[in-house]
Amino acid sequence: MIIIDTALNRRAKENNPIKVGIVGSGEMAKGLLNQIEKFTPGMKVVGHFNRSLERPKRVYKDLNLDYRIVETSNEFDKAFNEKTIAVTQNLELLLKTEHVDIIVDMTGSIEFSAQLTLDCISNKKDILTFNAELDATLGPILKHKADKAGVKYSVAEGDQPGCTMNLYRFVKQIGLTPLVCGNVKGMLDEYRTPKTQENFAASWDMSPYMATNFADGTKVSLEQACIANATGMKVAKRGMLGFKSTDHIDNLTGLYDLNQLKELGGIVDFTVGAKPGPGVFVYASSDGDPFTEKYLKYGKLGDGPLYSFYIPYHLLFFEIPISIARMVDFDDIIIAPKAGPMVDVISIAKTNLKKGETLDRMGGFKTYGVCENHEITKKENLLPIGLANKCLLTKDIKKDEPISYNDVILPENRLGNFLKKEQDLLFN
Repeated sequence: MIIIDTALNRRAKENNPIKVGIVGSGEMAKGLLNQIEKFTPGMKVVGHFNRSLERPKRVYKDLNLDYRIVETSNEFDKAFNEKTIAVTQNLELLLKTEHVDIIVDMTGSIEFSAQLTLDCISNKKDILTFNAELDATLGPILKHKADKAGVKYSVAEGDQPGCTMNLYRFVKQIGLTPLVCGNVKGMLDEYRTPKTQENFAASWDMSPYMATNFADGTKVSLEQACIANATGMKVAKRGMLGFKSTDHIDNLTGLYDLNQLKELGGIVDFTVGAKPGPGVFVYASSDGDPFTEKYLKYGKLGDGPLYSFYIPYHLLFFEIPISIARMVDFDDIIIAPKAGPMVDVISIAKTNLKKGETLDRMGGFKTYGVCENHEITKKENLLPIGLANKCLLTKDIKKDEPISYNDVILPENRLGNFLKKEQDLLFN
């Protein structure tokens, strides 16, 4: 965003950088660290938390960046004064210090990230997350708590939800009505497992579970649920429509029923194999304004009634500093739930499951996630994929059948369970 570079260059000139605390040291956190420290004027990483020190030591060595391991607030202050990044296993240091303007959650864990978000809220620290899993599952209650406390909570751009929301806002700003928010996927196979994705994961230094999460459709479902909850949109059917095509996304508007889209208040969806990919798209209506339609046609956007807008990429950690600056300097939320959930991501059996089995984590061997409208999720008491991990099955479940709360025993004393219950009570 052009206005962001002006603001950050001004900060650099005034020697007043945005001070960032990073949580997590995975590949995306590594990329963010590299992006801020080497390529983003007017911004500085001042603190970095990880539960163990082995991974951050390797990250800083790979990136050739200086750091200091600290354990106390005095050591943190000393590192800050010497303009050295403080790496710590003590999360309290990032939460309590005045030297951090915003905390960026780069972990993929729902349970840990939920607690981190609550800790940020109680310590009046704004929180930017790169965790669609968290937002799709517990975002409504976390955003509600953040708003009450006067703390900013948002999901970052760089992944599909934030990038789609940027496009959605642009389309609305020029006077059109967005009716489809879509994600362009290259492939989808619900039955992929960490075993099938092992080699791919190793080639990109990522977890096989994360790679499976991308491949089996769970990730796209979580991302589209985030968008639905931020816009008020729904899904046209369980699992979304998911049209398969090798055509350009501009040529697929005719696949959608305009009346159905309007009746639902717009939908989130995805395509498999369309061009250009990977990317995101928004289909929008002019609502019949003849002058608008005349000049959309002049601009080569066709005859309607749906007009296609797309971004042919999403740039991961490269875009996160833009989100940081938008939140800190412009009080702008990139994407977060507007109220209660509109769409949930429910748990589906990836294979025949037996009573007494314990479900595994997302991107695992036993479940995959699909989108479902919240009123149906509530009516059928369906189990969110974000809370399926470690649940004990109390009955057999056939392959491709949904799993409900009635079919499982939840792990005891899990924060996610309490927050989900509070979310349901608040918004239902």
